[in-house]
Amino acid sequence: MSECGLAPSSIRRNLSSVRAFHRYLVAEQVTESDPTETVAQPRAWRRVPRALTIRDIEILLAAPDTSRPLGMRDKAMLEFAYATGMRVSEVIGFRLSDLNFEDGTARCIGKGSRERIVPVGEVALRWVRVYADTVRPELLRGRTSETLFLNWRGGRLSRMGFWKILAACVKSAGLRAPVTPHVLRHSFATHLLEGGADLRAVQQMLGHRNISTTQIYTKVDMEHLIEVHRLYHPRERYHGEVARSRVG
Repeated sequence: MSECGLAPSSIRRNLSSVRAFHRYLVAEQVTESDPTETVAQPRAWRRVPRALTIRDIEILLAAPDTSRPLGMRDKAMLEFAYATGMRVSEVIGFRLSDLNFEDGTARCIGKGSRERIVPVGEVALRWVRVYADTVRPELLRGRTSETLFLNWRGGRLSRMGFWKILAACVKSAGLRAPVTPHVLRHSFATHLLEGGADLRAVQQMLGHRNISTTQIYTKVDMEHLIEVHRLYHPRERYHGEVARSRVG
């Protein structure tokens, strides 16, 4: 498979299937040994998540038509998703009662039912408050629901529903690069770290159990590294001073 040009991730999936089959054969006593036991898994390289630029985020968040009720919902939901970095499942399942407008925090129940508190931010809070006070009651039509973001029937949004809303906003914004719900989460983490946020703090906000998962966002622009090296390495500073003195 490697010689055929398959990616390590594809090879790992194929090998996993073959191993499961041979384990079944051994368990059913069809064969006496598992020939895949000595086959090494190819190393899985972790790709750096793709994130939008801050400018593209601004364009995307400005795309919903807030003159329409559902446009107001879309605006509030996208602002909330980018402000908190929540997973799409966490956003569509978020309860209004878990949002504290007074201190600007959201109580999120993530993977494995793990709970975390996430800051929301004033801009997102403002849009969510307007949506919750004006549009959400219209969608409910007198019914009750704990879910914050609702579909046009007053029910809970599905993952596909969120995806379609995001795709429509991306198209309206004129963004050419594909934008998935997870790209908002990647952008949240990337922009925080690029702005100087502490890695541990970002780990806590994302709800990552291991900090190694968060570290994939710590890519640094090579041009920036070269500039830092040029400015602060003692040998670089020395040669720069010598060159300036000769010119002078």
